[in-house]
Amino acid sequence: MADHLEASVTLPSDPASVSAARAYVVSTLAEWGLPSDTDVADTIRLIVSELATNAVQHTFGQSPTFTVDVQLDRDEHLRIGVTDSHPRFPKRLPAAVQQDNGRGMVIIRCLTAECGGRLRVRRTRDGGKTVAIELPWTIPARPVTAGRQEP
Repeated sequence: MADHLEASVTLPSDPASVSAARAYVVSTLAEWGLPSDTDVADTIRLIVSELATNAVQHTFGQSPTFTVDVQLDRDEHLRIGVTDSHPRFPKRLPAAVQQDNGRGMVIIRCLTAECGGRLRVRRTRDGGKTVAIELPWTIPARPVTAGRQEP
């Protein structure tokens, strides 16, 4: 594999774009060797879903698009970032039992840490922000199919 792979897509800030962002990342990672039917792919799918949802819901219509960047460095580190043009950084909200939102960043942080990664939020040059995760790149072995024995 190459030392550095990257892919990027810009989507409209619309709820329908959340599923497009998930699909884009999972298909990109499948091309890079991560099967889409693994626990790691499911975790990444959930993280991307939360990142994209935050970019759509919490920019209050002030960011017409958001960009999803995926980078793989030296088969060691996977980075996924979601960038929007809204200046407000994400905040951990007190999530009351009756509240339907406020848990996204907690979910992202927990899942990222569980995978041995980290979460970063940084300002962009144009005044927006990028919320990004970095995970160790570990490709699980593909499942052995029935009837096939390994030596």
